Amino acid sequence: MKKLVCLLSLLCFGNAFAQTQIIPADTIPAIINHKVESNGIKFSSVLRPLRQIAGAPEPFYTYFWEFGDGSFSFEKEPLHFFSDSLLYQVRLFATNSYDDGKRPPTRPKPLKPGSSRPVLASIQHHREPSIFKSGGSVEMRTNCMPKPGDDMMVVLGYRNKTENGIPSLGGTIAFLYNDKEFNKDNFELAEARSYHQEKKSTMDKYFAALKPEITDDRYTASLKGPSYPEVVPVFDPEGTALIKEKLNGFRKVESWKFQNLKAGQENFLFLHLKTTPEMIKDTNAVVKLTGMFIPDDALAATEFFTLELQIVASHDPNKMILKNSRMNYRFTGKNRKLTYKVKFQNTGKGPAKRVDVGVVIPPNLNMASIEILDSKPKVISCDSAYTNQSCMDTIRTADSVHFVFKNIYLPGLQQKGVNDADSTMGYIEYKIGFLEKPKKLPFRSGAAIVFDKNEPIYTNRAAGRYKTGISPGIIAGYGFPFENGNSPFSGQKNITFGLSVAPYAPHRYFLQAELYMNSFSEKEFLIQRTPGNGRFIAVPNRKEERINYIDSTAKIRVVSINIVPLQLRRNFNKYFGAGIGTLVSFNLDKQAKPIRTIVLEATAAGSSPPIKETFKKISSSFNDFQNTFFADIQLGKVYVGPAIGFRYLYTLQQNNNRLITYLTWKF
Repeated sequence: MKKLVCLLSLLCFGNAFAQTQIIPADTIPAIINHKVESNGIKFSSVLRPLRQIAGAPEPFYTYFWEFGDGSFSFEKEPLHFFSDSLLYQVRLFATNSYDDGKRPPTRPKPLKPGSSRPVLASIQHHREPSIFKSGGSVEMRTNCMPKPGDDMMVVLGYRNKTENGIPSLGGTIAFLYNDKEFNKDNFELAEARSYHQEKKSTMDKYFAALKPEITDDRYTASLKGPSYPEVVPVFDPEGTALIKEKLNGFRKVESWKFQNLKAGQENFLFLHLKTTPEMIKDTNAVVKLTGMFIPDDALAATEFFTLELQIVASHDPNKMILKNSRMNYRFTGKNRKLTYKVKFQNTGKGPAKRVDVGVVIPPNLNMASIEILDSKPKVISCDSAYTNQSCMDTIRTADSVHFVFKNIYLPGLQQKGVNDADSTMGYIEYKIGFLEKPKKLPFRSGAAIVFDKNEPIYTNRAAGRYKTGISPGIIAGYGFPFENGNSPFSGQKNITFGLSVAPYAPHRYFLQAELYMNSFSEKEFLIQRTPGNGRFIAVPNRKEERINYIDSTAKIRVVSINIVPLQLRRNFNKYFGAGIGTLVSFNLDKQAKPIRTIVLEATAAGSSPPIKETFKKISSSFNDFQNTFFADIQLGKVYVGPAIGFRYLYTLQQNNNRLITYLTWKF
């Protein structure tokens, strides 16, 4: 029995162990290994096994190393030289592509390089990567696209370009994030690491130091005196206006002061960003990050660099981006141009000579209006290329366009000797217009990328959407009630004026609210008729006469307020729409003037005129609440513009139904 229990225990333990083995190990941090070599320290890593997404290409890792001394690398196994033997914190940020798990967490590794220094130290130092590929004084690079729930590293680089001719430069470097295009913050700055004595500052203090006066010179002079304990930064007014314009586009800004930046020197700030829980989940959205380089010296220009990053659901290097994907429908038409960018990366083990980027064109876009803005590799059109020259061929089909890069050399990410991941990447950027005023419906486009004769790799679907927009409208109506119901106004015509609010030019079901006023003209209503019953009444200048009957009436005038809190409508096409809803009404002002009319019996001398007695007017307001259901149709320009409507209404409290015809104009 004991043996059986032990055997069952082992089986249970073994089964539990097997279950723990298949649990995704996303919480295992990257393990950093290093080896001292003659010309530096060689780094490598141990990462959790990748788990391929079904149907996706082979998964792989990309790497970003931060060595703790202001240097970095994007290589898988970089070689780095430390200039001294201090304690450094080495970090690895590995990003998993085509993998169904989270990226491995980062854990800093303390490292003392030791006292040995290679002979070619200075040469090795200059082999460190540079991100300045656009030729400016400020530039940024990230280790990945932002993914909700993941961290992201931003390298913010700034430099004193040798062409400035300034041996030593001071100024401010700023980082702007959380653009105001989105309602909530997408990033939190977890940590900013600097290595060149940059001092934290604020842009408020920076602008407070600017002199308000502008001299006749192009630049304001730098002064140092009793009222200016520090050197006053100097720029031209245009530069200052651009800085303020950039600041107005973002909710968050971080800035640092730097000094003694030597000619040709490149410094880097390492910004660790965390995506917030409120980060938008729209994987077609593009967020912006901006870096600003603001020198103190007037001879050096103020410069800006903006990164446009697409929010992604997974780290896929092949992606399609629609810039400004949320559009205002009011300004969308034939003259509106959309900008698409398709990024691709050769992740194979060898170079690609031909890349075919096939893009599906939505039916509301004009394929003939395509204009190529930029590409990487930069090539000419095949129409003007000589034999075997690198070029691009643009092939149009019924519903797609193919941008075909021919006779190029695009290295593979896993190719031997390839250490720069940027060299394995390319893109095509183009503009395209609309065929006509489109329907206010989302539209999508996607791309298939074929490297040489391999299987196609499909990108995400970039969606264009329209902002809701508000469309106010005016209403003027005339009521034609039916002659039934218990209301004293049954059968009485009325005039209606009001306002409506709805989404701008909707093409599907939508809600609309209305507020308008009804005015019923003054009318005399019979309240009660009392027989004379043989009674007599004294008539002036005549004898007493017999009463035939007495009418008690009232002249009533009503102004009512109608509110439509709930109305569901649909525009079936440009010229026809329909809706149903409920209406709540109450009297804003009701005036009743009681009247008693005594009708006399006719005599041999003839009939006497009736005797009328008028009493004091009675007023009331905010009463007689009623609930009414209605259904209507509209004919005309039902999206935006004038239309005529016919509305049938039924009031529950009075068993009263009526018809209103109205004119409405939506703006």
